[in-house]
Amino acid sequence: MYIFVALGGALGSILRYFISQTIQTKNNFPLSTLLINVTGAFIIAFISFYAEEKNINEKLLVFLKVGFCGGFTTFSTFTFEIYNLSNAGENFYSIFYAVLSLFLSIIAINIARILI
Repeated sequence: MYIFVALGGALGSILRYFISQTIQTKNNFPLSTLLINVTGAFIIAFISFYAEEKNINEKLLVFLKVGFCGGFTTFSTFTFEIYNLSNAGENFYSIFYAVLSLFLSIIAINIARILI
């Protein structure tokens, strides 16, 4: 199982890096991390809800949920960016980013549930 986690994690990390290099940050607001985390919430929810309905191979689930989503999403980056925004005196952006990330991620999870 570890190889599936490693392979999925590598792909998720590569995609995260690509997105973070492609989407430019504006006004210190970490837009790429926001997009990555909301998309990751949708993907893991979609996979989980789909797996509830269908008989999905456990190795594929580990590859996608633990590996890919674990490598793709960025909670540690998310929290550090909140800290950096706050530390730079950008208190509004710090709070806005945290709340928006959570709000949009919950919406993404609900959309994934509706699609299954």
